[in-house]
Amino acid sequence: MVPVSHDHTARLAALDAASLRRTRRVVDAKDGPHLQVDGRALLSFASNDYLGLSQHPALIAAAQEAAGRYGVGATSSPLVCGHEAPHDALEAELAAFVGRPRALYFGSGYLANVGLVPALVGRGDAVFSDALNHACLIDGVRLSRAEAHVYPHVDLAALGERLAASTAQRKLVVTDAVFSMDGNIAPLRELLSLCEQHDALLMVDDAHGFGVLGPQGRGTAAHLGVADAPRLVYMATLGKAAGCAGAFVAGEADTVEWVMQRARTYIFATATPAMVAAAVRASLKVIAHDEGRRDHVAALTRRLHTGMAGLPWRLLPSDTCIQPLIVGENQPTLELAAALRERGLWVPAIRPPTVPEGTARLRVSLSAAHSHADVDRLLQALADVST
Repeated sequence: MVPVSHDHTARLAALDAASLRRTRRVVDAKDGPHLQVDGRALLSFASNDYLGLSQHPALIAAAQEAAGRYGVGATSSPLVCGHEAPHDALEAELAAFVGRPRALYFGSGYLANVGLVPALVGRGDAVFSDALNHACLIDGVRLSRAEAHVYPHVDLAALGERLAASTAQRKLVVTDAVFSMDGNIAPLRELLSLCEQHDALLMVDDAHGFGVLGPQGRGTAAHLGVADAPRLVYMATLGKAAGCAGAFVAGEADTVEWVMQRARTYIFATATPAMVAAAVRASLKVIAHDEGRRDHVAALTRRLHTGMAGLPWRLLPSDTCIQPLIVGENQPTLELAAALRERGLWVPAIRPPTVPEGTARLRVSLSAAHSHADVDRLLQALADVST
């Protein structure tokens, strides 16, 4: 017998030795942040359901009504027969919501980014990517085959130097709006100024700002007053604060049309079911009109920061729903997560390569579905573990 050349057993053992193997847990039932996980009740600080909308009755009713009318599958790609009335209406509403001429609905944020970047730039072009961008942006940059420049995290001077030195015909700067593991906000106004100086487009992934930041939750670009910038190509996901699934790209009408014509992850993927699009439409209404959810999350954030004073770990400076608690090395981070889980709390341990070496952390994710008592319970558990 010919031996197998890929020794996955040994490679998995190496992951175990470095405390880097990931595991899945089975969620049996959920009631907001209160979950049954592998048969055990846990209070979750792991979800990106920032506004607590994933179980909202209006969203569920909209999905049920659309499922009754359109079924549970779109059956084809959007450019064949998968683009149905709820998708069409949703795109118009998304464009209006973020103040751009046109929007295009994708099946997920990952699909959007790995399709969008190669649609905007290719061989002979240049793309400039923040060092802490999400993996899907990194993969989109790689797939584009454009000349890639990674600039230090939010280092405007370094980015400006790289843009000035580039002779590429087309230039694209790509950045997270809210960085998913640090919770800080990109300086979009300053990035747009650099793009204006050097004739570049700015593509922003607002996965963690849409629904939470800006007037009526219209996103980080609106929060920073740049939503209508012509050079801005705006992308956001709908499976986090919106509580549903999918993503969208919004921008100038011709830019979005070009993306629709060129993004392989849009052209060759089966459309998202109409019932999901209908749920997103219902979500947009709640996001726009329920300011209390955003106010509540902001109050929870302040409560967490106040309560962390005196504990041995530091929170990164973040005013968003993402609250990273830095531990450092991998094994102590896993042990802290396990100790909290023993106390009925689910706070995920984040390790390299998701974050840089030596910065392993617990990623505390706050939601409007959490109560003040939930945050107090987390603080008390951290205090108990620290003694």
